[in-house]
Amino acid sequence: MHPGSAFRAPDREWATAIVEEVGFGMVFAATPDGPRVAHTPLVLTGDGALQFHLARGNGLTRGLDGAAALALVNGPDGYVSPRWYADAAGAVPTWNYVAVEMEGRVRRMDEDGLVGLLETLSARHEGRLPAPAWTLDRLDAGARAGLLAGIAGFEMEIAAWRPTFKLSQNRNAADRAGVAAGLEGSGAAGIAALMRGLAA
Repeated sequence: MHPGSAFRAPDREWATAIVEEVGFGMVFAATPDGPRVAHTPLVLTGDGALQFHLARGNGLTRGLDGAAALALVNGPDGYVSPRWYADAAGAVPTWNYVAVEMEGRVRRMDEDGLVGLLETLSARHEGRLPAPAWTLDRLDAGARAGLLAGIAGFEMEIAAWRPTFKLSQNRNAADRAGVAAGLEGSGAAGIAALMRGLAA
């Protein structure tokens, strides 16, 4: 993550909100075959853990139980033009972005845990859509068994959070206002809204 201390999350609630809002990220770990990454839906349990599932054939699945891993969630981002600063003398282009890294040891979940994870995922994301919601019990016994046989559930005990909220905090108020307006005008409304929220 960005080493600048100015770009740390204001508090854990900001980092947690990004993970819960995005709900999807990457899990990285070393394997006997080299470093591997998997893209997967993510769920924070509320008690310091992160849950996810992978296809059994995924390159991470075999060796992940008991391993140390890194999970990454990317939030909104956008290119920052020096033209948006009140005083652009000596300024160069940069990128504003939000990213949350979580590191910890991973354990494989039993089938009940996996089912609970799938139910939580579907309830959370189906809840954002018009009714009627899809639920796991819509699957017949054969389809359900096939689903559960094809994936594995995992839980990471989060030992370290490393969020970066690079929102032009190193610039003055006039520059930040110009960047937020420029980002919004270029279609990066999400990062502009976070910049304004940070200033509020």
